[in-house]
Amino acid sequence: MSTCPAEGYSAANTDAENIACVVATMNTAFVNYDTSNTNFWLMFGAILVFFMQCGFAMLEVGMVNVKNTKNILIKNVFDASLGALCWWFFGFAIALSAPANGENNSFIGSENFFMKDTDNSVKSTWLFQWAFAATAATIVSGAVAERVTFGCYIVYSIVLTSFIYPVVVHWGWNATGWASAWREEDLLFDCGVTDFAGSGVVHLTGAVAALAGAATVGPRIGRFDAGIKLPQQSVVFQTLGTLILWMGWYGFNGASTLAIGSSTGDLSSAAAHTMVTTTIAAATCCLCTVGITALMSKDKVIDIGAANNGILAGLVSITAGCSSVEMEGAFCIGIIGSLWYIAGVATLEYFKIDDVVGAVPVHGFCGVWGVIAPGFFTSKEQYASAYYSARAADCAGVFYGGNGNMLAANIVFVLAVIGWVGVLSTILFQLCKMTIGVRVSLEVEENGMDDSKHGGKVFSATPVPTQEV
Repeated sequence: MSTCPAEGYSAANTDAENIACVVATMNTAFVNYDTSNTNFWLMFGAILVFFMQCGFAMLEVGMVNVKNTKNILIKNVFDASLGALCWWFFGFAIALSAPANGENNSFIGSENFFMKDTDNSVKSTWLFQWAFAATAATIVSGAVAERVTFGCYIVYSIVLTSFIYPVVVHWGWNATGWASAWREEDLLFDCGVTDFAGSGVVHLTGAVAALAGAATVGPRIGRFDAGIKLPQQSVVFQTLGTLILWMGWYGFNGASTLAIGSSTGDLSSAAAHTMVTTTIAAATCCLCTVGITALMSKDKVIDIGAANNGILAGLVSITAGCSSVEMEGAFCIGIIGSLWYIAGVATLEYFKIDDVVGAVPVHGFCGVWGVIAPGFFTSKEQYASAYYSARAADCAGVFYGGNGNMLAANIVFVLAVIGWVGVLSTILFQLCKMTIGVRVSLEVEENGMDDSKHGGKVFSATPVPTQEV
């Protein structure tokens, strides 16, 4: 019997046997090379997405009063730290575990808690998905900043990362999830939801929880008093944070191909296309948001705050369809995303819901639009490249010849996420309100969170008076 040595050639073998050995050795090398590329791609993507925590930290610290600097920074640090342990203990298993013994787990995963039975090849996926989970928690902290108790923050961060968010991930991204486009059979409306990188799974989930929290905690003192504008620390930090987030989004969207140079298709081209549509939507939404808000303002102000949130609104709007829409589709999605963002700001103002960083308009309203948008703008060619060519004709957007099934699946998914996260988050915040409390005392809010919990204000802090407008 012939044997194949490590180098693929042996003098003891016939020429035919040596050729077969060389071919087998090359095939093994290509498989290992492909796996290595994929692992590196996911780890690189995880680093970019994790760097978004720096962006969130700078954005949020720039938009709060200087007296709450340490408080908002420690929450961003804790979002990553608590999120890592929660994702290791429970989250990853609930979100992405495979079914045991052929069981149907279309609603929630139930295997491999603490990752005890996970081989090393899955750990790059764990790392990438942990960075996403930390992002979902951070969306909430910005909305309820400057008045929520630290205890309430700890509770909602743990519950959101351990249970509420992982269930949504399971629905949309697990190959057995009831709404997933990666299912092999019994797809929702024969297409499943097209939420490639998480307009709904990540951003809408975080925003619905943020809305429940902001409504329960109530507005900051003076937030809706006539003629009053609450002080913000630094537009420089806010802008720096936004640009860091834009950069990190290339990992968020691009690396969501989950592989690169795969033997199953040219995923490097899909990743490149994804990054281009991400850029176009962000730039378009930025300019449209600034233009519309300038026309609406009394003094025709070209507002840097509108530019920053316009960028983020465009990024959220394109995240679901980044791999499946054409460039002109991304352009249209960015334009319409600016309208959804502005409508979100007006809605919160009307109902007097205080969202410090605009998380609900950016991640919530544009998250809804982001999931719906592929139902209109997905092309057959790009769907075939990012998903499955066999169903591209039916699951394309209605503007590109699709039959509307994917649009229907996406709308159902949006409603399911709002219902699931909204109900559980409202219960969670109400339980906190009845037990440990959700809001700091009047004295703490006026003096600042840093004095009460974090050893005093930052050394450079100087009192910033409330502005009259």
